[in-house]
Amino acid sequence: MSADELRLDLEELRRLEGLATRPRVLSLLANEIRSVDAKLAPRTAPVPAPQAVAAAAPAAMSYVTLGSFSWDQDNEKIRVYVFLENVDQEKVETIFKPMSVDIKFHDVKGKNYRCAIPKLNKNIVPEKCKVVVKPTKIVITLWKASTGTWFDLHYKEDKFKPSTDKDKDPMSGIMDLMKDMYAEGDDNMKRTIAQAMIDARSGKTADPMRGLR
Repeated sequence: MSADELRLDLEELRRLEGLATRPRVLSLLANEIRSVDAKLAPRTAPVPAPQAVAAAAPAAMSYVTLGSFSWDQDNEKIRVYVFLENVDQEKVETIFKPMSVDIKFHDVKGKNYRCAIPKLNKNIVPEKCKVVVKPTKIVITLWKASTGTWFDLHYKEDKFKPSTDKDKDPMSGIMDLMKDMYAEGDDNMKRTIAQAMIDARSGKTADPMRGLR
């Protein structure tokens, strides 16, 4: 018997109980009411509300820092080469800002990698920058906000400041001279000086003036 039918029987029995006057009839009705009520009770018991389960906080993602990369440039853009294989273009996260770059490579053979430059040498145009994944490397193209030569990828506050004690730094006088020559030279001279200064900073040559003689 369904719960609805039991409920209807119970209502009918209570109406009869209200009409009956004979003790024996009242006793029979009371017993039947208790019996029907006992059958109905389990079917109408409130269902306990499900307990809310607190969602576990996502674990912080860890990254392997890619501190070694190479780069080159032309008058309008910088190209950064990161040598990393098995990278999925769809799993690359890029954050380009006018003075910073943050590239994340997710799920590369079970690891996450990150290549970041917190402060660039000069401003870039974020909306024109891009990352292209190749089989054995990643090419990051940074578009310069203004054309010209960069002597370094990273910002260095004192990169052109003359030394206050040139006796301790014999290269400082040469670098100052090259800076003056760069400011006054033609395009060919500027390219030659820029390359010489880059070579000197990277350690490729101990004599930055060698290519100018």
